[in-house]
Amino acid sequence: MAGDAHAAAGLQTAKTVQQRALSLKQRALSLGAANAFDYAAQFLLPVVLVRCLDTEAFGHYRLLWLAAGTVLAFAPLAMPASLYYFLPRSDGATKRLYVNQTLVFLAGAGLVAAWSVSVWNPWLPEKMHGFVEYGALVPGFVLLWVVASLLDLLPTVDERVIWQAKTTVGLATLRTVAVALTAIATRELEPVLLILLAFVVFKVALLLGYVAGQHGLRGPLLRWRAFSGQVRYAAPFGVAGSLYGMRVQADQWLAVALFSVSVFASLSIAAVLGPLLNLFRQSVNTAFLPSMSRMQASGDDSGMFELNSRANVLVAMLVLPLFGFIFVFAEEIVTIVYTAAYLDAAPLMRLYLVGLAANVVETATLTMLLRQGAFMLRLNLLALVLSIAIGWYLALHIGIAGVAVGGACAMYFDRIVTLRRIARCAGMPLRRLQDWPALGFLLLLAVLAAALAWGIVGRNFLTSGPWVRVILGGALLAAVYGALLVAFGDGRIWGKAPAGANHDAEPARSGKARNAPNEANEPV
Repeated sequence: MAGDAHAAAGLQTAKTVQQRALSLKQRALSLGAANAFDYAAQFLLPVVLVRCLDTEAFGHYRLLWLAAGTVLAFAPLAMPASLYYFLPRSDGATKRLYVNQTLVFLAGAGLVAAWSVSVWNPWLPEKMHGFVEYGALVPGFVLLWVVASLLDLLPTVDERVIWQAKTTVGLATLRTVAVALTAIATRELEPVLLILLAFVVFKVALLLGYVAGQHGLRGPLLRWRAFSGQVRYAAPFGVAGSLYGMRVQADQWLAVALFSVSVFASLSIAAVLGPLLNLFRQSVNTAFLPSMSRMQASGDDSGMFELNSRANVLVAMLVLPLFGFIFVFAEEIVTIVYTAAYLDAAPLMRLYLVGLAANVVETATLTMLLRQGAFMLRLNLLALVLSIAIGWYLALHIGIAGVAVGGACAMYFDRIVTLRRIARCAGMPLRRLQDWPALGFLLLLAVLAAALAWGIVGRNFLTSGPWVRVILGGALLAAVYGALLVAFGDGRIWGKAPAGANHDAEPARSGKARNAPNEANEPV
């Protein structure tokens, strides 16, 4: 009787996890659609800018965002992301305290970031001195951009997914239209910078309005014990994330150091694929992470691992066919967006895609919830050194492609080592940590659909323009992939109960994950 009751409880848990995953899937798809719109706006804006700004002005525009992205990789120190851990465990007043502390920290970090891109920084890179003529525009933008970054995350932490999605779409539309119209009207960089500054002022005002309505704009601003605890929790992840950000952008800085500005431009164009994966991962992670945090806090580690596995399958289902499309039509995409002058970026895009495929399997949420910040710090430092060393060596021997190969090698090294660490903390075999058959099946479908689309378009529309080839190829790939997924994929992907939810099979798994002899249960 006790065995039957235990089996029934296990089946009920599996059913509950599956229902929750389907609900979270809907949230993730909503955020995914909004973030896809945002990314599309950022991706297509250069179609206007490259035709309105001269080469030097457009180069400075790209350098501004490279510098802003590098600064943003350091400044927040994972304080906004730490709210995923603290808010689900707190009452209303304590939630407001953690939000206030995050705002205070971002304001201070933003001031440091503004100094780092200003003329007062004695180590300012030589090419950044071109922004000196614009006075306080660039430092002011960077300061407010760091503070406003909280709006990209806080509503989702509060599980207000629809509000987050609408805001993302609205802000993306406003920024794109304002910048594009300004560039068309003036054909100068300075007015574009002024519009960007006005936009980020509006975004900060919107953030403060949201905080006032949802949490209240009142004290206390911080309490030292809680603040120091939040910083101690976030800092290892923040430093690890900073190292990861450096690793992602190190290839572009390496290209600046070793090659001409035009070669750097080609690499920076290829590097826009990184945010493409991140927007899908961010959408899914922000929808799943609050529930995963609650599960881990209540001791349901198997449910936490299962939600992560389902999230990765969902990301793979959306991203892999898109990767296949970009891989086979890279030349056409570069020609349409950046003109034929940047066709050298196409093979670099393909190398980036091979590396990014490893990151379809997301691990950051698990390492955060398992308190593996110190481990990730060491790993990202090692991966950064590996990426620079391989990229530098290969760049000197085979050219700019070697920089991209170095980044790809570091991505696979990071993913393999991290998965092995998580499996050890979970006390489960690596083969059971993810739904590898489903991920492999989705990769196969994407490869087949991309190959078929490329073969048909290449054979029948070889002399057609890039727009015709991209539109027909994309439509054909989507139709083939969708048909294969409907015909063969549903039962393989969503139709079976997760291995991690089978409490009968491994009843001690949750205890292993919580009490494993590693950093998962130690103060960070």
